[in-house]
Amino acid sequence: MRARTIGRVVGTAVGLGAALWLLRAEDRRPLRSAGQPRARRQLTNLALGAGSLAMAGLVQTHVLTPLLARDTGRFGLVRTLPARLRPLAAFLLLDWAMYWWHRATHRVDALWRLHRVHHVDLGLDMSTAIRFHAIDQIVSAPMRIAMIVLIGPDARTHETWNRWFFANVLFHHTNVRLPYAAERWLSLVITTPAMHGIHHMARRDLSDANWTAGFSWWDRLHGSFRADLPANAVRIGIAGYAAPVDTVASLALPAASTADDWPPGTDEPTAIAR
Repeated sequence: MRARTIGRVVGTAVGLGAALWLLRAEDRRPLRSAGQPRARRQLTNLALGAGSLAMAGLVQTHVLTPLLARDTGRFGLVRTLPARLRPLAAFLLLDWAMYWWHRATHRVDALWRLHRVHHVDLGLDMSTAIRFHAIDQIVSAPMRIAMIVLIGPDARTHETWNRWFFANVLFHHTNVRLPYAAERWLSLVITTPAMHGIHHMARRDLSDANWTAGFSWWDRLHGSFRADLPANAVRIGIAGYAAPVDTVASLALPAASTADDWPPGTDEPTAIAR
């Protein structure tokens, strides 16, 4: 138990150090130009993020953690495997399941109404990573429960994946230009800032690409990978929202129609570059 506590402290310290380095790198090596004054954007993102993270914490504490604690007798796909293979299999399946959930949030209108709160940001940096509607966390709870029940991860594997996934989300939302070689090689394994930047561009066919938030090979496997556009080729956001959407308007956004999100000329799919 003591070793695990020490490991968490060290891991937290390393994570904070990496986050601070990325924040400085956003100033020194920006990948794309800012869509609006950064302070204004980030204030909105942090306000929305505070509510979203608080709700996610409640779901984790009162729903997911008790479910994971009932380990004995639980069903799960990985439970049919030898014990030594279960953690890796569960880790990969959890990541793959999130790829499909992200696709669903773009394709199912009720889910998109919530998820577009994340996408209407006119810029893209680390603060965008937490810009979600608090209700989004409640709506996604049944999916997270299903992941645990159907896949069958143990609590430690789920916690490890959850931390790794969140770290990846923070990383690939950063506005950091990586060296060409680093970008090329990292994108073979994980989602990079340039790769995810394409997903946030204000064109429907681009928003419908690069869905993975973890291992990049899910997009390659399912034909949704793109890496064929420079960082400023298309503005960031949703085509139908050219002006900033503040905190109050973002909270009300799920009630607004989605009919004008992608005006003609911005919703035509093009060939995916594989």
